[in-house]
Amino acid sequence: MKKLLLLIAFLISQVTTRAALAQSYEADVIVYGGTCAAVTAAVQVVKSGKTVLVVSPDKHLGGLSSGGLGFTDTGNKSVIGGLAREFYHRVYLHYDKPEGWHWQKKEEYGNKGQGTVAMDGAERTMWIFEPHVAEQVFEDFVKENNIKIYRGEWLDRGKSGVQKSNGLITSFKTLSGKTFKGKMFIDATYEGDLMAAAGVKYHVGREANSVYNEEWNGIQAGVFQHRHYFAKNISPYKVEGDPKSGLLPYVTAEKIGKNGEGDHKIQAYCFRMCLSSHPDNRIPFAKPAGYDPGKYALLARVYKAGWTETFDKYDPIPNRKTDTNNHGPFSTDFIGQNYDYPDATYERRKQIIKEHELYQKGLMYFLANDAAVPADVRAKVGEWGLPKDEFKDNGGWPHQIYVREARRMLGKSVMTENETLGKKAVEQSVGMGSYSLDAHNAQRYVKEDGFVQNEGDIGVHPKTPYGISYGSIIPKKAECENLLVPVCVSASHIAYGSIRMEPVFMILGQSAATAAVQAIDGKVAVQDVDYGKLKEQLLKDKQKLEL
Repeated sequence: MKKLLLLIAFLISQVTTRAALAQSYEADVIVYGGTCAAVTAAVQVVKSGKTVLVVSPDKHLGGLSSGGLGFTDTGNKSVIGGLAREFYHRVYLHYDKPEGWHWQKKEEYGNKGQGTVAMDGAERTMWIFEPHVAEQVFEDFVKENNIKIYRGEWLDRGKSGVQKSNGLITSFKTLSGKTFKGKMFIDATYEGDLMAAAGVKYHVGREANSVYNEEWNGIQAGVFQHRHYFAKNISPYKVEGDPKSGLLPYVTAEKIGKNGEGDHKIQAYCFRMCLSSHPDNRIPFAKPAGYDPGKYALLARVYKAGWTETFDKYDPIPNRKTDTNNHGPFSTDFIGQNYDYPDATYERRKQIIKEHELYQKGLMYFLANDAAVPADVRAKVGEWGLPKDEFKDNGGWPHQIYVREARRMLGKSVMTENETLGKKAVEQSVGMGSYSLDAHNAQRYVKEDGFVQNEGDIGVHPKTPYGISYGSIIPKKAECENLLVPVCVSASHIAYGSIRMEPVFMILGQSAATAAVQAIDGKVAVQDVDYGKLKEQLLKDKQKLEL
């Protein structure tokens, strides 16, 4: 009997071992994330002759690039090279064909881009596009390079989720029970979950200006560099002018700190809605669950005061669609409702995302239907709707919330406004940025005079494009020797406002992969990669590293 029990125990152990092995996957480089940076990183690994696996929490690839942000934040397009430029070239090829224009004639579209023309015939690049076109380009990259992607796989963020030995990540687990082993790891998520779970230090919120000797970080009350503020005196109280009546929704009672001080607040999130004005491709704005017009009472007062800028950020993309972004004092940015998102559990994040969705859907329904909205605005909003041919598995609603900022690594070096504004030289560039230091509002508060105001919206333009240092995409050596972080890079809040653009993420994803491959070949830590060799390969791959 004893022998029989031992035999049964042995057989069970064998089955368990085989099951565990069946759930274990290995490659030279493991990329965690489904963003544009994740795709370019994986492509670069394959092109470099190494094996790669992409472990993506997302079903859809491309992050914001395929999630509604089709009006690309290009900045200076001349510094966008490598696989990023290849992406925009492939978009160009799509729209260069007649079949790329289903709901609109090509000549009717115009050629407006952000800081550039939409379609650059001389350079054969197109910077403005529909979400499904971008997603198809990413899927083509994956198919052509035979990249294996595990979709819907969420990192186990528990204590045993990431395994480390002698300063190296050896493997990580996902919630489904799969284990992924590699020599090098790349965290290409907007949230930096792998980075955090690996014990790499990071920052959330705005640093005080004194931390990095900056001017535009921290609290910036009274600084208005876009038109996202209350230009006229608007009462924040339920009964206008009566503090005893209580505050309207989405106005904080918290007293604002001093300018230049740091805080835990992060810039607002929203969904970059793709809207359609074609009657045959339009889903009317529906009343969402729990809709309450009272949530938009502050906006009604803005209209009452004469505001007329509703449609200023209905930026045109092909086929009678838009990339609709936040604009004005009360818009699609859900100000102050995302502070806990970066470190939140998956469950809490889902709740925050749903709250943002319901807020924004309610806003669009309010604009299209409420009598407090001017009649001409209601009529024009009614001409728009969610597109039937985008985000088909989600009712036309984007599958990716705009995580403008979450965790930011405290890496080997830190990019600050001094580097981005050209006040301090950048060593060991692995890519370039050029967009303005662009931060959205972080809070909506009551001023001492009793009127409401927004705070945190900054837009400072660099004089010239700047390099992004290799040290900003790698951790300190004492924390981890085989991890690269091309999205949640080591940067101050305000510097990240420029770096956080989708073309830059593609650039840094490719550069991170190149460094990972060279670290494997040299059998060294990512911190000890020979920059001379790295630079040589990046330039060979048509990356832009300096003017």
